Amino acid sequence: MIPIALTIAGSDPSGGAGLQADLKVFSALGAYGTSVVTALTAQSTRGVSAVHCPPPEFLESQLDELLADVRIDTVKIGMLGDARLVEAVADRLTRHRPRYVVLDPVMVAKSGDRLLAADSVAALRTRLLPLVDLVTPNLPEAAELLGEEEAGDEAAMHEQVRRLAELCPRVLLKGGHLAGADSVDLFLEEGSISRLSAPRVRTENTHGTGCALSSAIAALRPQRPEWHSAIADAKGYLAEALRHADTLRVGTGHGPPSHFHAWWPSRAEADRTDPVGSDVIPS
Repeated sequence: MIPIALTIAGSDPSGGAGLQADLKVFSALGAYGTSVVTALTAQSTRGVSAVHCPPPEFLESQLDELLADVRIDTVKIGMLGDARLVEAVADRLTRHRPRYVVLDPVMVAKSGDRLLAADSVAALRTRLLPLVDLVTPNLPEAAELLGEEEAGDEAAMHEQVRRLAELCPRVLLKGGHLAGADSVDLFLEEGSISRLSAPRVRTENTHGTGCALSSAIAALRPQRPEWHSAIADAKGYLAEALRHADTLRVGTGHGPPSHFHAWWPSRAEADRTDPVGSDVIPS
């Protein structure tokens, strides 16, 4: 049976992050995608200029209507914007418990623009983290959740991932912000830490990588026997999407990975067949 996945996330008009990216990843990895919108953003590959959050009652109506009709096997939660929306999602998760729930605690965009109000972090920590199966913070997000300084090395990551596990049963702490030839993530489950390392991919097109990884894990979890294999395969998918990212020419800032790299042309093929050439007119 094809799994049905739900993304609860903000909208990115450029298509590289948020629910647009999540739906692409779901499709690429064999899941049927559904979505509930938590925020509208005025956003491009260069940054976020405005955010509009709907009333929590409208978010609740979206979730109630969908969950009353559609079997949801797995959920990815992304941008929530403010404490009222965090509370609304937490309430619906309590009422309609999906089998798998992955939380990407989106707080700040890659451009540096804030996507979660600072005073809403406590609601995320106390209301939502205990309800989800896996949380996937990067190092700045982990520091905010813990109220600590950002980890500066792998030893500090080990300490923080254990403290995060006091808030959520499973943690994937992403170490992409550290320097080094390899990017190291730590996955903690039932007190045991697994180290997942991969060579860094040299590309500027990294917009929405956190969204892509968390939605890939959510899509794959119903198709894998346990969390570790779902995470490992999701990381492999994202690495290939980043390796093919430069075949896309989306915007003048940080473009997205190539979510459909398995079907779309390679870089060499794209260069040979590119109908528009390589000229980019900056705006």
